[in-house]
Amino acid sequence: MTTLGEEFVAAIAKRDRDGMRSLLAADVDLKGLTPGRLWEAAGPDEVDAIVFGHWFEQDEVITAVSHVETGEVAGVERVGYRFEVDTPLGPRVVEQQVYYKVKEGQIVHIRLVCSGFRVR
Repeated sequence: MTTLGEEFVAAIAKRDRDGMRSLLAADVDLKGLTPGRLWEAAGPDEVDAIVFGHWFEQDEVITAVSHVETGEVAGVERVGYRFEVDTPLGPRVVEQQVYYKVKEGQIVHIRLVCSGFRVR
């Protein structure tokens, strides 16, 4: 069985904005930490703007999902994943760890930590 976390990863990798947004509750709360910045979003529109407008911009092409791992920590779901990405500066790898809560079949709470784009 596929988790919502795995579906979230697949939607990002495919640049499926509608697919990603469909996983998120209307009041989803995101806090994310990337190298040098704390990100906050409330609602699918703001999450979409961050994910596809800042983290994975149009000129950054996710070529592979090289690792996905799921689990649960005392009632909180977890998904860790690694993307291979072609960027204007060359190939990179990025890893993210996400802790999320689900209510009524949608993600309502996301806490994310990102490695940043690393040279492969």
